[in-house]
Amino acid sequence: MARKFFVGGNFKMNGSRASIKKIVEDLNDADLPSDVGMEVVIAPPALYIHCAKELLKNPEIKVSAQNAFPKPSGAYTGEIAAPQIKDAGADWVILGHSERRTINKESDDFVAEKTAHALENGLGVILCIGELLEERDTGMTLVVCNRQLDAVIDKVKDWSNIVIAYEPVWAIGTGLAATPEDAQSTHSEIRHYLAEKLGEDQASKIRILYGGSVNGKNAKSFNACPDIDGYLVGGASLKPEFIEIIKSRE
Repeated sequence: MARKFFVGGNFKMNGSRASIKKIVEDLNDADLPSDVGMEVVIAPPALYIHCAKELLKNPEIKVSAQNAFPKPSGAYTGEIAAPQIKDAGADWVILGHSERRTINKESDDFVAEKTAHALENGLGVILCIGELLEERDTGMTLVVCNRQLDAVIDKVKDWSNIVIAYEPVWAIGTGLAATPEDAQSTHSEIRHYLAEKLGEDQASKIRILYGGSVNGKNAKSFNACPDIDGYLVGGASLKPEFIEIIKSRE
């Protein structure tokens, strides 16, 4: 069975009610592919999850949160719980993004704990993994990715509601991007590792997205890669070219 192509848009800490309304209305008006087995997910800041959900008219487009705390409620000022995310209308959550691993010092174990909790509460998880520039330069790409995966593998056995986003940190927001050949090679190695840990059947069904500065100009160049199942888009998801990226699969 072919894996369903997936395009995610991570708005990060950007946007206002007016700008997100415009993005959603543009998606509503776009002639998006409907018969090619595609899934589109947008991740606005938490304040605008409900707004985005209410404005969306295309049932094929889902909403994601950008983070979740691994407790259902409690005295955790400033955090957002998985049940609250569901209540606001979102179906997904992004976890393990490099900005949270580096800026917020989130450990592999903490990301894994959040992943298990989100899944238990009915959310799909976009699990981000990836290496820093110095790790890439010293040949540590797969060591880092496998370590990040191992933490989740220790806590989660059913990966049917996890989408992996391979995001080379050196390519996020820099304008740099791996070549399609390099990205495919890394994705293939990640899938091979998952097969060793989870079995061939489960690994063959897990979608692995590329998330290194994907834009309207380079998206099509990755489409022929058999282990690249879509994109997690950052800054370009705030621009009209996000629709170009979605339609690049046509």
